[in-house]
Parts: sequence; structure tokens; C-alpha cells
Amino acid sequence: MNSTEEKMSEKTLDAELVNQAKQGKMKAFELLVNRYQQKVANVIAKFVKDRHEIQDVAQEVFIKVYRALPNFRGESSFYTWIYRIAVNTSKNHLVSKSRRIQNAPVEFEEAENFSSNEDHRNLDTPDAVYARGELEQTMSKAISTLPEDLKTAIVLREVDGMSYEEIAEKMDCPIGTVRSRIFRARDAIDQAMRPLLQDESMRKQNVR
Repeated sequence: MNSTEEKMSEKTLDAELVNQAKQGKMKAFELLVNRYQQKVANVIAKFVKDRHEIQDVAQEVFIKVYRALPNFRGESSFYTWIYRIAVNTSKNHLVSKSRRIQNAPVEFEEAENFSSNEDHRNLDTPDAVYARGELEQTMSKAISTLPEDLKTAIVLREVDGMSYEEIAEKMDCPIGTVRSRIFRARDAIDQAMRPLLQDESMRKQNVR
């Protein structure tokens, strides 16, 4: 998969999971947590040094994310949005503990690529790694098998953030056609993901 396809897969996957989570599908939100719990922990670790506190703050971050999810409009990437929540929650945690906040700002790229120590990496469980990898493979395959017109429409919408009007102009077709193509693309992606979501849900029920 080239970098463009990888970027498309990642952003479309986030958009699909966010849409499903907004509809009240908890499994979709759990998968979002699996995808981003390590990155969130890495950001928090730039402020909070105690491992147990990092876990507590991370839990608080995802509670805030869940409550604020209906307000997420996709104007920035999901990670950028959740990153800001993680930074603010970390700072508030330090204030509540009467601790000094580091003066040096945490740069977005630095935080995203930050490698935590072994204790922090342990927050990423084997189950989470497996589920995330399987999900990403399913999404990548679903996108690669889309007809070219559907793939182009969904990429322009979810990756490039274009409006329906801009996409219609770019693809030289009516807005109604754009809406139809994006709907069909999302439906195809949803159909591809559904068995995986159901299997994962059944697996967890069997464990209980």
C-alpha cells in the first residue's frame, strides 16, 4: 500500500468508526479507543510521569471524547481533535494535583511520533494490536475494491475534506451523483466491516 492509499484508509476508517459511534454503536467506539489509546498515553506521558496516573488520565480523556463525540464535525483529523483533548486533560490533571505544568509546548508532530518507554508500551495489549491490525486490513481491502468513481468521491470527501459542491465540480457531475457515490462507498465499507465488528462482539461475549 502506498502512502496515499494508507492515508486514505486511515482517515476513512476513522470517519466510518466515528459515524457508527455517533449512532450509538459502542463496538465502534471501543475500536477507536483501541486505535488511539497508545498515542493518547504517549501524549499524556509528556506531562504526567507516573504510569498509574497516565492510565487514569487516559481513561478520563476517552470519557470526554465519548461525551463530546456528537460535536466532532471532522474539520480536523480525529487524532488532532483527540490530541487536543489529551493535552488539556493532562494540564488540568497537573493543576488539580498542584503540580507545575511544563513551559515547553508539546508539538503535534513530536507528540504523534513520541516513543514511550516499555511501561507505557504495555498499555497496548496484544488483543488491541490484533484488533487494530485486522480492522485496518479490512478497511484497506474494502477501499481497494471500490469502483474508481466511488473511491475518488470518498477520498475527496474524507481525506481531502472537500464539500459536496467542490467534489461535484472536481468530478464534473451533479451534487446528487456525488451524494449517491459517497453513500454507496460508505455502504460498501460498512458491509465489509460489519462481519468483523460482529465477530469481535461475539468473541468478547464468549470470553465473559
